[in-house]
Amino acid sequence: MTLRHLATALLAALSCLSATAQHLSADGVPQTFHFLTDQYFDGYFKFNPTAGTAAGFHQYDPDLEDYSAAGEAAEVAFLHTYEKKLSAIDPSALDAPEAADLQILINNIKSQLLSLETIRNWQKNPDNYSSGIAGSAFVIMERNYAPAAVRLRALISREQKMPQILLDARQNLKNPPRIFTEIALEQIDGNISFFQNDVPSAFPDALGPAASDPAAKAAFAKSNAAVIQALNDYSAWLKSDLLPRSNGDFKLGAEVFQKKLLYDEMLDIPLDHLLDVAYADMHRNQAEFARIAREVDPTRTPQQVLAELATIHPAPDALLSAFQAQFDSLITFIRSHHIVTIPSDVQPTLEETPPFERATTQASMDPPGPYETHSTKAYFNVTLPEKNWTPEHIAEHMAAFNVGTIVSTSVHEAYPGHYVQFLYIPQVPSKIRKLTGASTNIEGWAHYCEQMMLDEGYAGGEYTRAASANQGYAPAPPDTTPEQLRQARLIRLGQLQDALLRNARFVVSIKLHTGQMTFDQAVDFFVKEGYQSHSVGLVETKRGTSDATYLYYNVGKLQILKLREDLKQKQGSSFSLEKFHDDFLRQGPVPLKVIRRAMLHDDSPTL
Repeated sequence: MTLRHLATALLAALSCLSATAQHLSADGVPQTFHFLTDQYFDGYFKFNPTAGTAAGFHQYDPDLEDYSAAGEAAEVAFLHTYEKKLSAIDPSALDAPEAADLQILINNIKSQLLSLETIRNWQKNPDNYSSGIAGSAFVIMERNYAPAAVRLRALISREQKMPQILLDARQNLKNPPRIFTEIALEQIDGNISFFQNDVPSAFPDALGPAASDPAAKAAFAKSNAAVIQALNDYSAWLKSDLLPRSNGDFKLGAEVFQKKLLYDEMLDIPLDHLLDVAYADMHRNQAEFARIAREVDPTRTPQQVLAELATIHPAPDALLSAFQAQFDSLITFIRSHHIVTIPSDVQPTLEETPPFERATTQASMDPPGPYETHSTKAYFNVTLPEKNWTPEHIAEHMAAFNVGTIVSTSVHEAYPGHYVQFLYIPQVPSKIRKLTGASTNIEGWAHYCEQMMLDEGYAGGEYTRAASANQGYAPAPPDTTPEQLRQARLIRLGQLQDALLRNARFVVSIKLHTGQMTFDQAVDFFVKEGYQSHSVGLVETKRGTSDATYLYYNVGKLQILKLREDLKQKQGSSFSLEKFHDDFLRQGPVPLKVIRRAMLHDDSPTL
């Protein structure tokens, strides 16, 4: 039975259920909802097996996405069917958390339909195919969740289907934006190298001289060579055929942008009001940067202090160890200051960013899936300079890893940011909350932590707090040396530079996708208003063309700050920062609107 036949059979069976579900008593609605949820995810992962592997459902390991036009149509039909079934459930017959889960899942389906039917990146983005197949291989080879021989067999099965995906791409891609094709070309050499070098080296025992399964070894040699050849052919086609006719528009437009925010983040604030919020926060952070810069050196401008800050960074070959050195001090501070409960003593593993993510990512956290039981290692990925870069390019890249941003990035990605949030996933109460996520929560939490940790006193941050911070200024102890105080100020400047980066994303995301800003103007905005290097501004603008709503970092941070302040006003002296953070993380990575209902018991504005 093919994937589409299986999905059709599944939908036919469930159509009988939906006819009776609407006539069930209120007592039967929760059971119907849970049944449909399980069936929905079973179907979803059949269409998205790479996501299934990443989540920890390894029955999908041998399969690969069907990117043909027929496959896309079948997925759209599947999603419409479940949107209808779930929308027929009366939320008033569910408990409050389940009613919230129902809305989260319906919105998630609507977002997928918006992407497939309206945004249609499967017709616009060639990198989705070439980097997509690299990602499908990576989730099998990255973790030792099963013996190497078992994972190798699954990889071979996937690789055998990959050349067809690149052929489907040629049929699907109609008139992509030029920047999308350029990004695909920028990354494709790394994708080819990944299959040539990284993939074989991930299975040394199964592919070495003493391999116990010669047939699998031969099958892999054949399938891997076919993928490499298909990628080379695809690269040549991108250059000679697709690039010259890549004249499409990457912009979503205001209406689609607003819908995406609503479905992904439950955010229904008009875009012009969001821009007002963005500019107000950016100007606050710029003023704070100027204040701290004057304290560092009153004889120089903030831009001159920023230029000095950009040069204070580890050597490229010491970058990973610089991050590692932050972990112990962060953990000690979090526990001694009762910031948040850390559920595990296991630390994440630092490694270089995979090749297919380097063009648009500087650092990231890659935890195991919520249902992964056999390999629970989390990876902290850092993008190192490439060997063929010029000294100027390397200097610009390393400026993003200065003494301040090393701290804020460690906080963001690891403690108490993404990694600690991942450690709370076992406590999250439902499958929907484990398998879906709002970026305003996930990235908002990590970005919020950057400021919160310094405000609470990490790395001398209490001496550099804004006057508007709840605790106010804290004078440095008499035995604080000038160098220690200078270091604390530089670290705060790094945090503010990262905050301004997210401010710039907030503005650029809206203006770029509503036609109020050109690509080059966006790059310039990151440099002048976001205090970033030109190299970073270029990478960030490239990312913004496809990651359209990456305003979620700043929006989420502001929503969490407002929630914290509203809860503090409500609870008064009984408010506990540690309890607030613990309770927040136990809710799961859901939209902030859902968390406000759970923690404040009202529908007051999130911003």
